[in-house]
Amino acid sequence: MSNIDPVPGYQTHNQPSGPDRSARNQAAARRTALTVCTIADIAAGLLGLWILLFLLDANQANVFVEFVRGTADWLAWWSQDIFTMDTEGLRVVLNYGLPAVMYLLIGHGIAARLNRA
Repeated sequence: MSNIDPVPGYQTHNQPSGPDRSARNQAAARRTALTVCTIADIAAGLLGLWILLFLLDANQANVFVEFVRGTADWLAWWSQDIFTMDTEGLRVVLNYGLPAVMYLLIGHGIAARLNRA
């Protein structure tokens, strides 16, 4: 027999295991980057949707509008009342638009960094 494995069926430490590890790591980084991008896009989309619903004077008693507003309030808790304008529409655009832009910039920045790794 010409088998040089110490124990047949087991891999030693110096043998590569299956597909190339760097290819698996790159694939995992791409999946993670896609997940981060998707979460950032959904957060920004919900904030943008709330801005749109507010500017279009949507029915505040509607269940869907209440859900979007509650989610937008939760996502933008840190930016509430940064801008205090006399015009209510401009106040909503700035106070909810800032976190939407920040989520997009930070989320896509993290994703770009993960894709480079």
